Amino acid sequence: MPSSFPRLRMLLLQVREAHKVAEHEKQCVVERCGLHGEQVHNINLVEHPNPDWRDVEQADVVVIGGAGVHSAVEDYPFTELLGDMIRRMADEAKPLFGSCWGHQFMARALGGESIHDPERSEVGARDVRLTDAGRNDPIFWLPDQREAFPSPFKALLGHRDRVATLPPGAVELACTDICPFQAFRLADRPAYGTQFHAELTEERLLERLMLYRHIYMPDDEDFEEMSRALQPTPYAAQILRRFLEEYV
Repeated sequence: MPSSFPRLRMLLLQVREAHKVAEHEKQCVVERCGLHGEQVHNINLVEHPNPDWRDVEQADVVVIGGAGVHSAVEDYPFTELLGDMIRRMADEAKPLFGSCWGHQFMARALGGESIHDPERSEVGARDVRLTDAGRNDPIFWLPDQREAFPSPFKALLGHRDRVATLPPGAVELACTDICPFQAFRLADRPAYGTQFHAELTEERLLERLMLYRHIYMPDDEDFEEMSRALQPTPYAAQILRRFLEEYV
């Protein structure tokens, strides 16, 4: 199948302890964005904690993915350098998208606060509501219909950390009933974060959770109940492509 963005070069920064999970995440991003695998250069920061800024310069867009056993509130060998790179990307208006852990770490790096909050953990399909700013943001619009996504819309989540305070200059775009800041954008910058996984389908979420059941959902009954409650997420499925269409 032809690439939807044949000239695009993407850098995917990952925090994955296992090669299998890193490859799964990359494939999900490739599928959701309508790209070919060779268009996405992925660097796993767990294995390579000192990425080169030239990798950022050579990319048209940077995506920071999720994490399994790593927390956005803890420090790791890559923490300081990644934070510096995020701030530089924001300063230079490099298109940047953070998903789940990437969303949380972006908020932290840019001057906000992320916290460990298992009481507000969300796993599975949830209703995500747009704020007024979200309803007017281009990545939450359906250009063929000239209107915003319905609110709420379904999205797929799996997290125990969350953003507690937005960075200076950031705007909240979406929330759920128990977790604010499900999406934010830096004002006047092509830099977005979503707590939900814009790269996943319900089938891909189940595959991902099977790799992390010991962390998120070890109980068999809970897992089966969550699986039965999964629903298609046709609007969330468009967000990554809308981001690329608008900013790359």
